[in-house]
Amino acid sequence: MTEQSPRRILVTGGAGFIGSALVRHLLRDTPHHVLNLDKLTYAGNLASLDPIANSPRYTFVQADIGDAAAVAATIADFQPQVITHLAAESHVDRSIDGPADFIQTNVVGTFTMLSAALDYWRGLDADGKAGFRFHHISTDEVFGSLADDGFFTEATPYDPHSPYSASKAASDHLVRAWYDTYGLPVLITNCSNNYGPYHFPEKLIPLMIIKALAGEDLPVYGAGLNVRDWLFVDDHARALTRVFEAGTPGESYIIGGRAERTNIAVVTRICETLDRIRPRSDGRSYAAQIAHVADRPGHDHRYAIDPSKIERELGWVAQESFDSGIERTIRWYLDNESWWRPLVEQKGAIKRVGLSG
Repeated sequence: MTEQSPRRILVTGGAGFIGSALVRHLLRDTPHHVLNLDKLTYAGNLASLDPIANSPRYTFVQADIGDAAAVAATIADFQPQVITHLAAESHVDRSIDGPADFIQTNVVGTFTMLSAALDYWRGLDADGKAGFRFHHISTDEVFGSLADDGFFTEATPYDPHSPYSASKAASDHLVRAWYDTYGLPVLITNCSNNYGPYHFPEKLIPLMIIKALAGEDLPVYGAGLNVRDWLFVDDHARALTRVFEAGTPGESYIIGGRAERTNIAVVTRICETLDRIRPRSDGRSYAAQIAHVADRPGHDHRYAIDPSKIERELGWVAQESFDSGIERTIRWYLDNESWWRPLVEQKGAIKRVGLSG
């Protein structure tokens, strides 16, 4: 099977931010067939899939990854050659207030997916077994916090500090155990902070854009000196595709955009870009709206990724710089208020949580 021959790809969490970007990429840029299995929790949004919803190669199933019967039935019916597992609770602040949902979805849900995948894989013929992949998508937050220098690599020890990152670390370990113990052909990827179109407004970049446009304070945690490595979501979708098409079973690949920025630098760049393309009516800079607020409990100082392995072995490199990606993102939010306005008004997507630590 060549890398670009059509495959049946089951994507869990395909109505979420990264999942929907992957589904759109697969249906626009590859010949693959896609089944999107998503529970449609608060951050799941089928409107993110409107551009490809009518594709004859696309199927949607609403189900919970923790529902073993529904998962098994979906797999049996679709007969996937690849399962890309993105479904997860993902907001650190929400994990501080309500860790139980993160354990249930990220740990128990991943166990359920692995169990169903193993049963299905064992029933395949030799060629089917050899070609099958279970691709688990995770985060760089499982590695903990870096000092002012150094980078995360695939060999970095796990050191999670939040309920969210701990739940993702647990799921990573389960996936690796299913490879080591049962031989299930798995792949693991750990990515840096994603940004781009269709990002749920509770996250930093869309939150700042929307609050800036509303004339509200732009809340920056602490001094704003925490550092993240930023990855444009369409670059991530291309990386995920390269991994399940050409990655080596049992291997992990970390994916980053080589775009480290402090949080205050990110917010400042958003303000500068808006000043240029959507100036305030009073002529002042949006930076006047920046307000420093109490820091997040257990806030990791710095994340930074060395993506040399995926660049070297699979030939993937990020195409968007942070400057080009942030402008594309801001222009998308300016042009697509009809997508994000209901999330703000109906789901309280810009209300701060995570202060109970």
